[in-house]
Amino acid sequence: MEVSDSFSTLERYGLSHELVRALFYGLRVGLYIVDDTGRILMVNPYAEQLLDRPAQELIGADSHDLLHRNPDGSMVSRASCRHLAAVESSTSVRTDEAWFTRGDGGLIPLSLMIAPLQLGRDGDMAGVVLFYDLRRHKAVEQEQAAHLSILEQLTGRLSLMAEISTVLASTLEVEEALRRLTRLVVPRLADWAMIDLLGPDDSLRRVAVVSRNARYAAGEGWQRPLSQEQATRSPLVRVLRGAPSVLLSSQDLAKMDEVGICGMQRGLFEKIDATSVIIAPLRTPRRVLGMLTLARSGSSPAYDEADVSLVGDIAGRAGLAVDNAGLFQEQRRIAETMQRHLIAPLPAIEHLELVARYQPAPRGSQVGGDWYDAFPLPGGVTALVIGDVTGHDLQAAAKMSQIRNMLRMAAWAQHTPPSRVVGRLDDALPHITDDLMATLVLALAEQRQDGAWWLRWTSAGHPPPLLVDDDGSTRYLEQGQGLLLGTGLPADRPDAAVPIPSQSTVLFYTDGLIETPGESLEVGMNRLRRHAAALARQQLPYFCDEILARMRHDVIDDIALLALRLAHPA
Repeated sequence: MEVSDSFSTLERYGLSHELVRALFYGLRVGLYIVDDTGRILMVNPYAEQLLDRPAQELIGADSHDLLHRNPDGSMVSRASCRHLAAVESSTSVRTDEAWFTRGDGGLIPLSLMIAPLQLGRDGDMAGVVLFYDLRRHKAVEQEQAAHLSILEQLTGRLSLMAEISTVLASTLEVEEALRRLTRLVVPRLADWAMIDLLGPDDSLRRVAVVSRNARYAAGEGWQRPLSQEQATRSPLVRVLRGAPSVLLSSQDLAKMDEVGICGMQRGLFEKIDATSVIIAPLRTPRRVLGMLTLARSGSSPAYDEADVSLVGDIAGRAGLAVDNAGLFQEQRRIAETMQRHLIAPLPAIEHLELVARYQPAPRGSQVGGDWYDAFPLPGGVTALVIGDVTGHDLQAAAKMSQIRNMLRMAAWAQHTPPSRVVGRLDDALPHITDDLMATLVLALAEQRQDGAWWLRWTSAGHPPPLLVDDDGSTRYLEQGQGLLLGTGLPADRPDAAVPIPSQSTVLFYTDGLIETPGESLEVGMNRLRRHAAALARQQLPYFCDEILARMRHDVIDDIALLALRLAHPA
């Protein structure tokens, strides 16, 4: 299309014939001019290229009917067309995204601008339409959106794995941990989640089943023992024998055996309308402990291989958690047996009632360094001990046992005041271990010739005993305090003595009873005094049980109690 005109009047604006030709032929955006009715008067070559239409098809055509479309390809009504309205009203408009139909029938996304144009000197108005192709921008946006979707999916999966690790580490109770796991993956990964554990007789026991539809999960009765037929070669049993995770389509589910464990599973899958299932082994490096089954149903998308990998990782972590919990349970059984043998039964002493309680640290090995002891000495004297070795594990318990035995021998051999017995024990500790630190109270209860009962004691850095009269009055026996054991420093250990009133109670305890995170020891000691006063006239076993129950808040340490009561008037 040739454009000719006299440029003499336009040269003062910097326009030359070459520049006008460059603007028309070299402009890398589409351009066409329409009259005030929307009829196309002129197009540039780049508009022909973008629209895939020759100039002769465009010139004279109604731009609205020929080009303007909705994103779905449907016609735009003339009444609602912003571009046609701008031309008719001789106003400017800019559209970030518009859709034109191309000569090949396809749609092209465009960004366009319309500006009014005066044709000739008679004032006829027209519109200039400039537009450029958004397809490259769309492709970049789609690529960025795809990358963002992948990143979001990866972030979501990493977040899920972090939550699962936290859930599995939050409790050492196997079945509770697995139930929490199933509640976490439904509905984020599945419509249904089930976990079965292998028993010692190779049977399966379903310990958790969770559904997006709570009605099914609550009452369908799927949590029951399942027998496993070793002869079958079904994917389910192969997983239990150590095979990798398997992905089952709806066709695979329809081919499952109809007998035994596979039949029960097939019946469940049919009941829940499962369309895609992943079965993953709960394994450790040594063995398979069970299986995790995730199912999607209805319109939920089918699982893919990426999902299989993710679920396999989840099941592997669950297997390690189950194995660790099992090892912990075994250790706890051993520790409980050890604890029963380490803490000797209380002796029967005439005129004295003795009751003791031991509560292990909840996060420890159910055995620790807190202990109590009571034993008769020659001359009608009863030795009472409460102590605490640093730590609450098997090592602390072993050290506690050594101190207890040495203290018993020293008390029997020396027949000296408590301070000297404890001093000799402290001198001997470096020969046992070089890192043993402990606190204790050694008290001697004895009846004097006048019939009165007295308590003599010394404390090696331990919380003071509490004396509770039967009228509810209380006081801490804070005398006789000395340095804790194991410091290696010379210590002048004092003794103290008080009479024991009739029907009164002396309570020895370890610091776990009065320690609460975020509170001072003074607060805990005042709380103990109030509860002990309220229980002063209760039977001694009930007194001890209630002290533990009422003082227990956020227990973080072992607790040992030893209570003495002068049962009858002297």
